[in-house]
Amino acid sequence: VLPDEADYVQPTFSADHGLFHFETRYNYEDRESTSFFVGANLEFGDKVTLTLTPMLGGLVGQTDGIIPALEADLTIGPFEAYAEAEYVFDLDDSESSYFYQWSELSWWPTDWLRAGVVTQRTRVYQTERDIQRGLLVGFTFKKLDGTAYFFNPGDDDYFTVVSLGVSF
Repeated sequence: VLPDEADYVQPTFSADHGLFHFETRYNYEDRESTSFFVGANLEFGDKVTLTLTPMLGGLVGQTDGIIPALEADLTIGPFEAYAEAEYVFDLDDSESSYFYQWSELSWWPTDWLRAGVVTQRTRVYQTERDIQRGLLVGFTFKKLDGTAYFFNPGDDDYFTVVSLGVSF
């Protein structure tokens, strides 16, 4: 939800089967572009858990590229740190290659509610800041998951991201 531009939808579909992780996204790395990933799910720990998902992907559309990526999730009690990072090697113009990151630090006061902070560095939506920062509030109910992200609150270049997920 953007203040001075047309809003847009960014669907992501992922599937896990044992060690394997598959993911596809649209409007994520660039508008009117689709990315496809394959990766491995690696999990460590019991009370303190770390999940790493290294991935390799391709991008086609407005931007064509190769994307090495990593998703990481660390949980310690009610606290969770999540990060994803990738580097888009633009096949048409190497000068347009770029680094993308998204990170969250959340506190789960209950098993269905979380709150925290979020940062991102993206090419899809740009402001005068290289790294966007904001607040998040999310919920989980059975197989539904939703989070609202409020980036650059109080500034002229504020925007909102709404995430809705279904697991099955």
